[in-house]
Amino acid sequence: MVVMASGIEAASTRRRSSSDGTGFWHTTFIGTNRIIRREYPEHPLSQGPLPELGTLYPVGFLVEQDPGSTVRAHFHEADQFQVIVGGAGRMASHPVEGIAIHYTNAHSPYGPIVAGERGVHYFTLRNSYDRTARYMPEARPDLRELPRSFREATVAPLAPTPPERLTRTEQSCMEAITPQEDGLGAWRYRLPAGARMSGRDPHSGAGQHWLVVGGELIGPDQSVLRPFSLIFVSPDEDPFEVIAGAGGLEILCMQYPDRGTIRGAATLT
Repeated sequence: MVVMASGIEAASTRRRSSSDGTGFWHTTFIGTNRIIRREYPEHPLSQGPLPELGTLYPVGFLVEQDPGSTVRAHFHEADQFQVIVGGAGRMASHPVEGIAIHYTNAHSPYGPIVAGERGVHYFTLRNSYDRTARYMPEARPDLRELPRSFREATVAPLAPTPPERLTRTEQSCMEAITPQEDGLGAWRYRLPAGARMSGRDPHSGAGQHWLVVGGELIGPDQSVLRPFSLIFVSPDEDPFEVIAGAGGLEILCMQYPDRGTIRGAATLT
């Protein structure tokens, strides 16, 4: 399963919403979620039954958190990456701006997420469905009843590459999160115009999200995907082939760990 979502097509789902008193704009890219079902009930992703918890089911959405607001510390039922792509703020004690990556295991409390004066914008990415955020300290008793392995990682802010440099940059790969034995890892690739490469073997983890952060990605159908377009590659696929467009390409790959918690695949609605 390879799922691709362009930023242009996803823009139609942008809706105003709030959670725990914090306001934000929410845009759905891949998979269903509680916000699109509540705010956009006529959308196809709002129809049909919810995915079964613990099955492979890619999710990706963009949150534009209001300036000066705070999302309290909380946890989710699914492993999760967050990629900061706009504004600035703080993830717990870590300053985040530019391009920054955050990862947490399921049932690992993290935060608060504090937005600066320009707000803070971030993609939330998961490889399985999550019903809702569990806020602390109210949800602390729930953690005692759950099998969990705490893990959190925050990558320091990475300055985006200016567009005029992408077209002539040398092809490179930087480890944003050093690969772990269970497959967890994140990589930042830069490719000059027309260059191509194959990503990491998906069999080594539990799925990959790819996020275009600069330039152009040429899709398998020759479509042009620009920032911020999103791709999910399931663990049974061959390595994803990346082809840079005329503007060069800067793209992130984030691979989920294979922790033995995914039981087969759900149907992507």
